[in-house]
Amino acid sequence: MYRNGRVMQAKTCAGALAFAVLPMWIGACLAQEATIDPVLREKIDAQGRRIDAMRSRMAEQLAELEQMKRELAVQEMNYNDLRKAVGLNALEEARGGSAALADPRAQATPGQEVPGAPPPGAPPAGSSGQVVATQPVGRRPETDERPPEVAPIFDQPGVLTPKGKLIVEPSYQYGYSSSDRVALVGYTVIPAILIGLVDVRQVKTTTQTGAVAFRYGLTNRMEVEVRIPYVDIHTDTISREIFTGTAQDRLFTTSGKGLGDIEATLRYQINDGGADKPYYVGWFRAKSRTGRDPFEVTSDCVTRCVENFTGTGLPLRNPTGSGFYSAQLGVTWLYPSDPVVFFGNLSYLHNFERKNVSRNVLLAGKQFLGDVKAGDIADISIGMGLSLNEKASISIGYDQAFVGRTTQNDHALPGSARVTLGSLLVGGSYRFNDKETLNVTLGVGVTGDTPDTTITVRVPITL
Repeated sequence: MYRNGRVMQAKTCAGALAFAVLPMWIGACLAQEATIDPVLREKIDAQGRRIDAMRSRMAEQLAELEQMKRELAVQEMNYNDLRKAVGLNALEEARGGSAALADPRAQATPGQEVPGAPPPGAPPAGSSGQVVATQPVGRRPETDERPPEVAPIFDQPGVLTPKGKLIVEPSYQYGYSSSDRVALVGYTVIPAILIGLVDVRQVKTTTQTGAVAFRYGLTNRMEVEVRIPYVDIHTDTISREIFTGTAQDRLFTTSGKGLGDIEATLRYQINDGGADKPYYVGWFRAKSRTGRDPFEVTSDCVTRCVENFTGTGLPLRNPTGSGFYSAQLGVTWLYPSDPVVFFGNLSYLHNFERKNVSRNVLLAGKQFLGDVKAGDIADISIGMGLSLNEKASISIGYDQAFVGRTTQNDHALPGSARVTLGSLLVGGSYRFNDKETLNVTLGVGVTGDTPDTTITVRVPITL
């Protein structure tokens, strides 16, 4: 008991000592804190306030980020619904097989969880643990519903005008052709010996056509076009007068300018096209005869006119139109195959017969020709376009037309023959902006009846 009493007494003394020392220690700490530099204390307080402000801003930015995520999810849902409504998912569905196999979530049924798959709304993780974006590589074209644009080198539709849009297309075309004609007027006694005269002619024709076309989109699949041309044609005929003894060449020059034949065209996109699917555009064109036709101009007499001057039989003024109403039906196809676009055209033009046709002949008055019908034309063309960048593209193609014989009173006109016209076409296109594009086409004739050179410049302007 004595030991226990000593122990209890010792504990009591130690507790009393602790209670006596504790106030002294607290006082010493408060005294030491009071000795801190006020400037340093102010810096510490300012740093604390700055940290609190940064935490507050971070919380606000996190809240804004969550709000933006929710708005983005709503916009994506609206965008997908819109694409389904206008049928623009055909390309993605055709290409989506490999992407669906690569994502296990795409193979799972709704409501089924895939082991190891990230939670809904989170992007998948890559092999290194980093987040991998699932967005498509590259940039989508501006207008998915339209086939890729290429430099148009045929006078046929390439891309239809969107609904409610008006396109004004001024154009200029320059054409030059030359041909030689040799006619033997007389008879032969034996081969290589001719008794008579030789009629040699060189015909050089220059044609300039300025036109303006208006295209309007009736629907997303249909457009209408009206084209109004102005024609300026100049012809030089170099010939040696027959039935005369002179060896001097004679130059016969004619020209004509004025309104040409106005045309109207209706085009309709037959199918949607898409990945590995061609686009088909059917079209119908009607041509008037508003231009001056060949039967309205006065021709030089075909026999001796005045003294020793011989008639040429050529018109004294060039016509600016064909003289026949025409209807043309065709189809154009485009096949996108990255990085090129293949395209072609097939058409048939029918010239309607004219009744009771007459012509004016110098010093001979009016001559009645009866019923005249120009030959029909079957046309086929094919080509390919290559896009160089977002603004420039080039095209190359070949166009061939088969022209039938002209008939008079249901009989083939003497001297009229079937003609084949072939042209090699090279074109280029440059887009200045979303509303203006420059198209240039060079045509080179590969057959004798085709114009030697044709240059066409067009500038479509979207209003």
